[in-house]
Amino acid sequence: MSLRLALTAARLVKQLPARQVAAQATRRMHTSQPAKASASPFAEPTSPNPSLTKHAETTERLHHFGAYVLQCLPKFIQQFSVLKDELTLYVAPSAIVPVLTFLRDHSQCQFKSVMDITAVDFPERDRRFEVVYHLLSIRHGGRIRVKTYAGEADAVPSATGVFRGADWYERETWDLYGVFFDDHPDLRRILTDYGFEGHPLRKDFPLSGYTEVRYDEERKRVVYEPLQLTQAFRNFDSLSPWEQVGDGMTPKRPEELKHVPPPPPPPAEKK
Repeated sequence: MSLRLALTAARLVKQLPARQVAAQATRRMHTSQPAKASASPFAEPTSPNPSLTKHAETTERLHHFGAYVLQCLPKFIQQFSVLKDELTLYVAPSAIVPVLTFLRDHSQCQFKSVMDITAVDFPERDRRFEVVYHLLSIRHGGRIRVKTYAGEADAVPSATGVFRGADWYERETWDLYGVFFDDHPDLRRILTDYGFEGHPLRKDFPLSGYTEVRYDEERKRVVYEPLQLTQAFRNFDSLSPWEQVGDGMTPKRPEELKHVPPPPPPPAEKK
């Protein structure tokens, strides 16, 4: 009996250090995790707006790059703006060719590809069109936007001498908006028919159009006919296309839209 007790005590003594080591390891594991989790891995303060933290570093670098380009071309670039991870340069129409050439050839830019050229119509402005150029730098992995302006009778210098791929983009802008590009090698319509009237993406272009275009099987050509609506009792107010852009008045400020308090009650008459 005493021999069994001695053997059992010896086994307990041998197992005691292992249990202590396991307990210590367990305590270390449980005590080390909260310490690591409490340390913030972010170097910038948190914000309820994720765009402020997600693009904070990129926005700062784009501000430095925009200021650098502005110092290099002070006579051509009017201003620049940065929104999140997008850099935009604002130039005059006469500065389009030198600015695009600089962005293409400078070692810190290398914007070798023109991705798109389009326009935006603002009928309430004196120069209603805003021409937009989107460039891509494969070497630096970045994009940039260049904006200029033009009126209905103003011409914008063509960028085909800088980017050969700007040919069809400028033709599309001319076709849909009516922006004329000077020195373009082949400025003609590309999406609509050659006899199409007007420019469809202008704000003053009626939704119903001016004429109906169809292919005549007998004549074997495209013919133009007066506009005929297939549905009866439809009233399209095509004579007032400017209603969708407002009446030309300056919108009221928020403080002007507040409710006027009621007038005070008249004083009670004394008897």
